[in-house]
Amino acid sequence: MSRPAFDERSLRSLRIFCAVAQANGFAAAESQLNMSKASISRHIREVEETLGARLCERGPAGFVLTHAGKVALDFAREALKSLERIRPEIDAVRGVLSGTLAIGMVEHIVSDVGCRLPEALAAFNAQAPEVVVELSVMTFNELDLALRERRVQVAIRGMYRREPGFDYQKLFVERHRLYVARDRKREAGSLPIVYRSQPFVLEALKTLGRSRGPTASGLEAVAMLVLSGKYVGLLPQYYAASFGKRRGLVEVPSGPTYDNTISAITEVSRPRTRALDLFLEILKDHHSQASR
Repeated sequence: MSRPAFDERSLRSLRIFCAVAQANGFAAAESQLNMSKASISRHIREVEETLGARLCERGPAGFVLTHAGKVALDFAREALKSLERIRPEIDAVRGVLSGTLAIGMVEHIVSDVGCRLPEALAAFNAQAPEVVVELSVMTFNELDLALRERRVQVAIRGMYRREPGFDYQKLFVERHRLYVARDRKREAGSLPIVYRSQPFVLEALKTLGRSRGPTASGLEAVAMLVLSGKYVGLLPQYYAASFGKRRGLVEVPSGPTYDNTISAITEVSRPRTRALDLFLEILKDHHSQASR
């Protein structure tokens, strides 16, 4: 029995399938797509009928992509992104930059004196006013996943280590120190270290031989636990300084120092748009000027 061919409706169904996969389920995708579960299910079923394979399992155990679904998701994302690039590339031939530039960044870096991202965004808008910028704040691990899934074109985050498949453009250096609440400075040597899934924390625990404290997600959570007076924690210097005298954090005497190179990270195998090339060039210019 012949299977139906892809048509214009199939493109919409593919977009819905990708959205459901990204949301990790029908329920989470409902509000994002502004569609009912029944309508979403109908579109997924149409894609499955066209491809002749079941793409996902949905039921009491939750939403899980099948092997065929994972393969279909990769190709669907590539196909849809290729379609999205047609207009920007034709506009570029005409001397106009358009389309979307999706940027992901870690929290709080705008507070660092070395960060020139706001100035770079202003300059980019002046040179490419037709490009729509989408800026999202994510954790380190979320940014890695977003890059691999091609939900962002560039990630602004620390370069703790070089990973194959990514290109790193250095922007500025963020210095991390071990901090303690001001009134607990004398006891700093005996307090546990707040745990965060971050290379510097793991290194500090190993080299200092300290006990591991509670787990924190994000700088705000680390600072909150340190200010409780029960723990010490690794924080960027600029962030710790922002608490001022009212809620004072002080550096742990003779504590370690870690330098984190904040970089603009792109995927090597992903074709770069002209808008992305321009943005990276502007980032490079603004941060090289700041370092002089």
